[in-house]
Parts: sequence; structure tokens; C-alpha cells
Amino acid sequence: MGTLYLHHSAYLDHLTPVGHPERPDRIRAIDRILEHERFQTLQRDMAPMGRIADIARVHPSSYIDMLHNAAPTDGLVRIDADTTMSPGSWEAAMRGVGSACRAVDEVMEGKVANAFCASRPPGHHAETARAMGFCFFNNAAIAARHAQETHGAERVAIIDFDVHHGNGTQDIFWNDPSVMYCSTHQMPLYPGSGAASERGEADTIVNAPLAAGDGGEEFREAMEVAILPRLETFQPDLVIISAGFDAHQRDPLGGLNLVEADFAWATLRLMDIADRHCGGKLVSLLEGGYDLEGLARSAAAHIMTLMKA
Repeated sequence: MGTLYLHHSAYLDHLTPVGHPERPDRIRAIDRILEHERFQTLQRDMAPMGRIADIARVHPSSYIDMLHNAAPTDGLVRIDADTTMSPGSWEAAMRGVGSACRAVDEVMEGKVANAFCASRPPGHHAETARAMGFCFFNNAAIAARHAQETHGAERVAIIDFDVHHGNGTQDIFWNDPSVMYCSTHQMPLYPGSGAASERGEADTIVNAPLAAGDGGEEFREAMEVAILPRLETFQPDLVIISAGFDAHQRDPLGGLNLVEADFAWATLRLMDIADRHCGGKLVSLLEGGYDLEGLARSAAAHIMTLMKA
């Protein structure tokens, strides 16, 4: 069935201040490395516009309206200390939502084995009614709800290996036993959440924090000991990856020392979980990754592994 790669030029129109790490060149770097002949069989398509109804499963209408009304016709508008909107930001965010839902549709309907969405802005810091950390809408959460309400998935697992903890995803599913959120991340680091003691009301939050300087050995141990056994017990109907590549040793915003092989290893282990419990159904969504070379190489290793399904 193959791997689906969803992207769109509109992501380049979400502009940020000069020197901001979350910049259009991130998408260009990924697109450029995917021009290599080893990605010839990758199925590619354009990300559609998302629907307000899909967002409203996660975020209240008042919050959606606030963001829509905040989008400027020129210049930049600051939403919080490090999150800004430009004239192209609303469409980019909406196509991020559309991409996530389209990926879920294609995977849940058996049209592709798995999918990777190269979208920006990222999403895992967006809480129920708060934009922060470069994020407006929580794409992983929206994808999970779409899988449940449109395709009848009873249990969805979200695994996040971004260097920063996905406080937004944790916030959204804190009280929900039908969604398991698992995260490896550097701690202490922005946004300050993600202690191992944060387990959610239904014990479906699994945090495995890492320390600055940790590398592949510590990362793999955290996955093997804390996360993978919990996923096996949970038996998800869909696996969603919040694929942040800023835990790479080159990244300027973190202090972990992962390399491409570590991301490929984690991808393969999560594919194994999906194979055993949900017919391989897996959707991966781009989160962080701010060194362009580290991002491109890591995304390539991740996608190449997905293509082995």
C-alpha cells in the first residue's frame, strides 16, 4: 500500500520574525532531501484545508474564532511570547489540520500503510484554549478525535519524541481513558511539564523525561522500559506519532544527543506495535526540529523506515 507524504506550499507562507527557529526553511529542507531517488516510491499529495468541525472536537469555538480574527492582513501579530501569526498563518494552520485528518482517513480506510504529514506550524503545545510554543491547533489531538468519531477507533495512542514535552496534548487528554499519550522529552526544559508523576486521571499519560546530555542509549531505554510495554497493554486501534526531531544532537533548542538512527529505531518499534494491534495503522505528524540539516536527515530516516511497511 505504501507510505503517503502530505505537504503543501501554503506552509511556506506562515511567516515568523527574523531569526525565529520555526521558519519556512524547515519545510524546504525536508522537501529537498525527499527529492533523492530512494524516495521515488513515496506517494505524495497536497494537504487539504481542514474543517472547523474537525478542530471543534478539540478546541472551543471561541478559541477558534479568536485565532481566525487575530490573523493579520499584513505584518505579524504576536499571539504569545514566541508564537506569531502572519497573513498566511491561518491557511497554513488549517492545512495542518486537513493534512492530519486526511492522513487518518487514508490509513484507517486501508488505502496506504502509513502516512507522514510535513506541516507547520506544529501543534503539540496547543492546549484546549491556548496557543503557545509556536502552536495554534493541536494536530495530533485533532487526528485522534477524527479517528474516533469518523472511523470508530476506540483507543488511540499518541507517542511524542520531540525534545519538548507536549503539554497541550497531555492537557487535552488528561481525563480521557480512550487516548494514551506517551512522551520522551528533555526535562527541565520548556514548557516545564512532563514529570513521570504526571499520569492523568485514567493513568493513560506516560512521561519518560530525559536529562540534558542523554543520547540514544537513554532514549531507547526510556522507550523500552516506560513506553512500549504500556502501549502493548493499551492495544491501540491507531498509532499517532508526534514526530519532533529537535532531540537531534545538532538542534539549537535542546540538549539531547539523538541521531538519525535513534529516530529510525523508534519508528520501527512503533510500527511493530501498530502491526500487532491495529493492522499497521500509523500516522506521523511533524512537530519540532530546528537545525535544518538535523531535521532533514532525521525526517528522511523516519520516512524511509515508514516506507518499509
